Amino acid sequence: FDSLRFRACFLRRGSAAIGMGARVSKATSCCCLRGQLHGSTRLDDPGSEEDEQGEAYELPAFQEYTFEQLRLATAGFAVENIVSEHGEKAPNVVYKGKLDAQRRIAVKRFNRSAWPDPRQFLEEAKSVGQLRSKRLANLLGCCCEGDERLLVAEYMPNDTLAKHLFHWETQAMKWPMRLRVVLYLAEALEYCTSKGRALYHDLNAYRVLFDDDCNPRLSCFGLMKNSRDGKSYSTNLAFTPPEYMRTG
Repeated sequence: FDSLRFRACFLRRGSAAIGMGARVSKATSCCCLRGQLHGSTRLDDPGSEEDEQGEAYELPAFQEYTFEQLRLATAGFAVENIVSEHGEKAPNVVYKGKLDAQRRIAVKRFNRSAWPDPRQFLEEAKSVGQLRSKRLANLLGCCCEGDERLLVAEYMPNDTLAKHLFHWETQAMKWPMRLRVVLYLAEALEYCTSKGRALYHDLNAYRVLFDDDCNPRLSCFGLMKNSRDGKSYSTNLAFTPPEYMRTG
C-alpha cells in the first residue's frame, strides 16, 4: 500500500469503527501484567481523549545526565533491572531505574563500540529529545562520558507488543486493542514526520510499549540511527514515508 493513503484511509475508517461501538471495558480492554488483558480506558474516538497527541505533553526538557546518576538510578546496572527482551545477550541492554527515587526511567546502554563520535551521538540524541507526544515513550536525556553512551527515556511498565502478541499466557490480545495499537502507532509516526523525524529505524513489535494506562506508545529509541560497527550507521527502514522514497 501507499503508506500515506493507507494511513488516511485507516484513520477515517478506524475512527468510525471505534465510534460505532468498538469499545473496550475497564475489565477487558488492555494488556497488563501477568499476561492478562485488562482495560483502563475506553476505546473511543481518539479525538475525544484528554491526552490527544496534538495537545501539549508536559515533560522535563531534554538534559544530559552523568554516568554516576544513571548508575545509581539503576542500582549499578543490576541484572534484575534489565528489561530488554533478550536480557544480557542484547547488543544494547535496557534497564529500568528511578531518578532521585521518583521518576521511573528506562536506560539504554550501548555497547562500547557504538557511537565512537560523541558529537554525533549528542546531536542525534538532542534532536530526538525535542519530541514530546503521548504517543511516544519520550527521550528524556542522554549520557556521553568516555566510551559510555546511554539514552534515558520514559519507563513503560506494561511490556511490549511483541510479548502480548506472541507470548501471552492465558488470552490473546483483543481485536479492539489491536485496532488501538495500529491507530496510535499511525498517529505517533505522523507526529514524528510533522516534526522532521520522518524515518523510523527498525520498526517492529518490540518497539511498541504499553504505559501505566495500558495505552500503546512508540519507543523513541527507534528514532536513533543504528550503529553496527561503530563507524557505519545503517538502518532497517521498516517505515518510510512515500514522499521520502520519491524525493529523499
